[in-house]
Amino acid sequence: MTDSPIRVLLVDDHAMLRAGFRTILDSQPDITVVGEASTGAEAVAQASALHPDVITMDVQMPDMDGIEATRLLVADPQIAAAIAIVTTFDHDDYLYEALDAGASGFLLKNAAAEDLIAAVRALAAGDGMLAPEVTRRVLARFATSRTTATATPSPTKTVPEPRAQQPTAGARRSPLAEPLTDREAEVLALLADARSNGEIAAALFIGEATVKTHVSRILQKLGARDRVQAVVLAHRLGLAGP
Repeated sequence: MTDSPIRVLLVDDHAMLRAGFRTILDSQPDITVVGEASTGAEAVAQASALHPDVITMDVQMPDMDGIEATRLLVADPQIAAAIAIVTTFDHDDYLYEALDAGASGFLLKNAAAEDLIAAVRALAAGDGMLAPEVTRRVLARFATSRTTATATPSPTKTVPEPRAQQPTAGARRSPLAEPLTDREAEVLALLADARSNGEIAAALFIGEATVKTHVSRILQKLGARDRVQAVVLAHRLGLAGP
């Protein structure tokens, strides 16, 4: 926890939701809401001006949706905010695209106050936010979409013969500049299953401090900003299991 309050920008086209989030977050001594936006374009402008640490981003908004806004914000080297997509999820069929755009996590619009507060603190600490009730479904859709796109043959290309043997773990790690160790691969697989550090430590019979060290090395090797992006890359590179 830093001495300075966590600066939050709220982005949603519903003023009442923003007001509710503001009331909850401003009640915490370590969090302050520095601005609000009702469209993606406003979010980009506000983020550039206010330099928040965390942005809660709605998906469906007029002018510019949250996914495009997230993509622009993540691409801007002057903006270091972690972005949490705020959604009802069941109505957002294309939500997995937000992960590809660089979102650091998800927050349900009906989340309890303590969940909102915990999410903001987690993102500010660089941990990302992998809520099991949302993330597992999103990542499953992401993985299925990528697999289908890869497996569907193009009508203008020749489909290669299948290999006689399954790729080894080392072969699956080959896209990385530096291979993951066996333990790091195990930690990454559990991250992809939306496990917390404590759950990973219990599953592998190691300490949480050791898990944090492994996660830090995984992020470095993958070139990922946070845990959520690491999971996305793990699915894309085939490192997250079947």
